[in-house]
Amino acid sequence: MVSLGGLARKIFGSSNDRRVRGYKARVDAINALEPEMKALSDEALAGKTVEFRQQLADGKTLDDLLVPAFAVAREAARRTLGLRPFDVQLIGGMILHERAIAEMKTGEGKTLVATLPVYLNALAGKGVHVVTVNDYLASRDSATMNRIYAFLGLKTGVIVHGLSDDQRRDAYACDITYATNNELGFDYLRDNMKYERAQMVQRGHFFAIVDEVDSILVDEARTPLIISGPLDDRSDLYNTINAFIPMLEPEDYEIDEKQRSANFSEVGTEKLENLLRDANLLKGETLYDVENVAIVHHVNNALKAHRLFTRDKDYIVRNDEIVIIDEFTGRMMPGRRYSEGQHQALEAKEGVSIQPENQTLASVTFQNYFRMYKKLGGMTGTASTEAEEFGNIYGLEVLEVPTNLPIIRLDEDDEVYRTAEEKYKAIIAEIKEAQDRQQPVLVGTTSIEKSELLAEMLKTAGFKNFQVLNARYHEQEAFIVSQAGVPGAVTIATNMAGRGTDIQLGGNLEMRIAAELGEMEHGTERDEKEAAIKVEVQRLKDIALAAGGLYVLATERHESRRIDNQLRGRSGRQGDPGRSKFFLSLQDDLMRIFGSNRMDSMLTKLGLKEGEAIVHPWINKALERAQKKVEARNFDTRKNLLKYDDVLNDQRKVIFEQRIELMDATDVTETVTDMRHDVIDDIVNKRIPEKAYAEQWDVDGLTNDVRTQLNLDLPVADWAREEGIDENDIRERLTAAADAAAADRAARFGQDIMQYVERSVVLQTIDHLWREHIVNLDHLRSVVGFRGYAQRDPLQEYKSEAFELFQALLGNLRQGVTAQLMRVELVREAADAPQPQLPEMEGHHIDPLTGEDDFNEGESQLLVAPENRDPQNPLSWGKVSRNELCPCGSGKKYKHCHGAFEA
Repeated sequence: MVSLGGLARKIFGSSNDRRVRGYKARVDAINALEPEMKALSDEALAGKTVEFRQQLADGKTLDDLLVPAFAVAREAARRTLGLRPFDVQLIGGMILHERAIAEMKTGEGKTLVATLPVYLNALAGKGVHVVTVNDYLASRDSATMNRIYAFLGLKTGVIVHGLSDDQRRDAYACDITYATNNELGFDYLRDNMKYERAQMVQRGHFFAIVDEVDSILVDEARTPLIISGPLDDRSDLYNTINAFIPMLEPEDYEIDEKQRSANFSEVGTEKLENLLRDANLLKGETLYDVENVAIVHHVNNALKAHRLFTRDKDYIVRNDEIVIIDEFTGRMMPGRRYSEGQHQALEAKEGVSIQPENQTLASVTFQNYFRMYKKLGGMTGTASTEAEEFGNIYGLEVLEVPTNLPIIRLDEDDEVYRTAEEKYKAIIAEIKEAQDRQQPVLVGTTSIEKSELLAEMLKTAGFKNFQVLNARYHEQEAFIVSQAGVPGAVTIATNMAGRGTDIQLGGNLEMRIAAELGEMEHGTERDEKEAAIKVEVQRLKDIALAAGGLYVLATERHESRRIDNQLRGRSGRQGDPGRSKFFLSLQDDLMRIFGSNRMDSMLTKLGLKEGEAIVHPWINKALERAQKKVEARNFDTRKNLLKYDDVLNDQRKVIFEQRIELMDATDVTETVTDMRHDVIDDIVNKRIPEKAYAEQWDVDGLTNDVRTQLNLDLPVADWAREEGIDENDIRERLTAAADAAAADRAARFGQDIMQYVERSVVLQTIDHLWREHIVNLDHLRSVVGFRGYAQRDPLQEYKSEAFELFQALLGNLRQGVTAQLMRVELVREAADAPQPQLPEMEGHHIDPLTGEDDFNEGESQLLVAPENRDPQNPLSWGKVSRNELCPCGSGKKYKHCHGAFEA
């Protein structure tokens, strides 16, 4: 029976269908211009760019130029690449231009689609960013699509890891810039640590198109990009606080081993406050005053170190260092450290050398970075399941673009087995059958470990020719993926999102020609070989088609429907036949979480024999409901994280905007003078109560403040004895004396030098205080959750205290700048002194799926080219991936050789 909603959709179409139909008039208009564009010479077609830019200067908008610009870009693609965008690709391009996400199935040519809105928006001259998931795709796509852009007179740049600032600045200055999300985010953070506007590399955030938008804006959005640098040695603080914990009794704290949390009771808090006060570490009255957030963080870490972490279970002490033990595998993990000071607390507990803690110098989440763009578009094969998140967080609508040819892939019902062993037996048998009929098979797994497990099983079963992808070597993997459609090929893959290469039945012709013919010169011999490869690829394609096309065989359901859809979508591209099936067991993670025990007993009662599977559409629906629950929970987590990050982001924007204003200003004397006057007001208000007699003034305190903060030795005590004097008189005298001292210093140094000094001091003081502020907010965030036990909203508490900390930062900024400028002494040669240097920095972005840091500039994490590694010297190897062959030459994987930590 059809529902009323279903009946209405049949008659009127869905809202998505109606939106897509709305683009038809412009598609027809672009098609109508095609004969005219084809008739133009190359020079006349390229000249359209100048013509369009003039029309924009004369008052036309980008929307006005969409039809002719798309027609020009389409014709340029046909002439340079031999590719003519289909009508559905024109629709995808319009969706991207209109600040939305185009969901386009695999093989529909998203990379080419992007060129249409990129060309149109690049005409504005403000820079268009095309965002990819890895350096290989950024380099490949920019090199390929630059043929279109260069033909039309536009410049293309590419940002990859390892470029200098000058190279980056040149790339950002281009009309179009291809880059990874990590590089864009880190460049933004680094720019806001520079001391001169000319040192900055980015030139604004006008328009970005994000490829694999769900991967970047959803999967990777959970963890921030962080630039960190070493902190000053704080061993004494850790050791002092560590000594307090053994003095506490069991009633002084509460331990929750299940949640891995520890907090102090009221009695314990009072005892701790007395200990901290005696050690001169407590500011204000109580431990939980806003000024003490860092101390609270340290004492909590010390308590956890003593009461939650057990030696030889959670960690071992070896060679004067703490080595973490993996709770799941029991293996030691050398080089891995607990973050946010927890490792240092353990080092203090065990009496080993305390290694310096890294301090966050700057951080931003992808959620907040990409929301800075005035205009944002995205494309992917799978976004509709996350449509609510894209709408709520980014204001992006998801529109499904119809395929150029109908999808004829057969998506079969899941097969559910009782045990993982039975499941894998069935999978191996299925792969064998497919290989016997020469059907290419793509096997999807949920983790690298499970890929390797299945690979070992296939070897044991006698399989010799199969490939394993593990998301590490993008260039090699692109070739492997491109040939995964060859008859009888078996390819095991962990995550098919962001591969950027289609699986074409028979193999990818272009990549095969590039691999086999390489740099061979053009001529008769090359032409003959190319023709032979074309014939061979077509023959293989015919065999694969006859066998039923690509068979996607998944070994488990992912917790997100979107990842499953990405895997399925690899089959059935451009109207090809295909097949997909998921093999599950009740021991799979998703099945275990959602009540597989009840299902197991039910299947046993029904008499399900070993090796038999249950197959029914109801199972698919039940699993989909389970996945929806997990997706909703993950969305709530990300939404909650964003609420906290928005607090920091608002403050970050204020600080970064102020820095840019200061760098742009030719003279900051007025700002510095206002700061000095505010400091004088603070001093007077603090030491002289309102409408108080002179005898009630804190004259000694006032004298000391004037000396320490203004560097002035003034007869304040004599002034206080004068008849009829009040606080306004004192304020005026202090202001006059301070202004005179500042004017004298400026006269001695010269205006140019003084302006340089003032700007440098203000910027460096802002940076120093901002770094401390980030650390304080991190510490506040880690402890504010406990307010929930007191029926107070942790988010509101965080907002309130973060605001107080920010006000304190501004007060400290005024004091710090004033104190330094009232003391500064330099000689005239300082005008030629070098610019202040940025601190030593490392970049981090922890992959939420693997826990690995996929962007680290620290010396210990440097990637070294294989030819530069000395097999005899492990120190020369840099960062080695776990599954890479060991550089020592043993032939074993690194994790089984030098990467194994032997006790």
